[in-house]
Amino acid sequence: MNALMWMSGALFSFCFMAVAARELSAGISTFEVLFARALIGLVFVTLIILRSRDFSYFKTQRIKFHFGRDLTHLMGQYGWFVGVSLLPLSQVFALEFTAPLWTSILAMVFLGEVLNWRRFFAIVLGFTGVFLIVNPGGGIFSYDSFYVIAAAILFSIGNTFSKSLIKTDRPLTILFYMSLIQLPISFFLAFDHLILPNATQSFWMLVVGLTSMASHFCMSKAMQKTDLSIVVTLDFFRLPLITLVGVLLYAEAFRWVMVVGALMVFGANLINLYQPKNIDRKD
Repeated sequence: MNALMWMSGALFSFCFMAVAARELSAGISTFEVLFARALIGLVFVTLIILRSRDFSYFKTQRIKFHFGRDLTHLMGQYGWFVGVSLLPLSQVFALEFTAPLWTSILAMVFLGEVLNWRRFFAIVLGFTGVFLIVNPGGGIFSYDSFYVIAAAILFSIGNTFSKSLIKTDRPLTILFYMSLIQLPISFFLAFDHLILPNATQSFWMLVVGLTSMASHFCMSKAMQKTDLSIVVTLDFFRLPLITLVGVLLYAEAFRWVMVVGALMVFGANLINLYQPKNIDRKD
């Protein structure tokens, strides 16, 4: 029940963040949105830690891992925010679910993990689904999809760092260093594009900052409470939720072929997660 509660928080946070990013895309540069996100996140997390009076949250022995995670995550967030401004929301979320596939491929290339039949089938199934997602109408290939595909690859690299960090650092520590590291970098990138936001834009920036922190925190807590396969399954409910948001708020077209592609990617992720149990036999 706790895992379901945390995942519900993550689902709604991701969807609200996508809406806020879409609303900001017309008048605010992506770099400024990322800067505002890091600034709001740093203030928010710091206040929570100070209120708890547990200053050990500020301590880490793995700063290099934080830098690796946060740099790749920042680049991935850039691609994701650009994708939200260019593509239907359902397509962005569906492509984001390819991150575990890229993790599997990177593990084989750089870590020497074995390509067995199960993993090979998962990769083929997943990328068949990707083709259906980026070309849902069977017409012009959507090259804007590459922003989100690149983001998914970067997220998969960041997730590798996260899986290691969560073993030693608590979620609030990870969020604190994410904001602290990304703040000066995003400010440097946004410097030439900074404008004074109006009241409406300020509101949506606040939504981006708060929902970004909430989504990361809720996902981390859910992973601590239950098995990863359950988290992945519940996380997939983001797709029908954001599809409904896209149809109702932005009159985006609903395409069954894209849903089929997303289900194929989802199935590939579950196949990748499945770990057959070794049964001891006495001969």
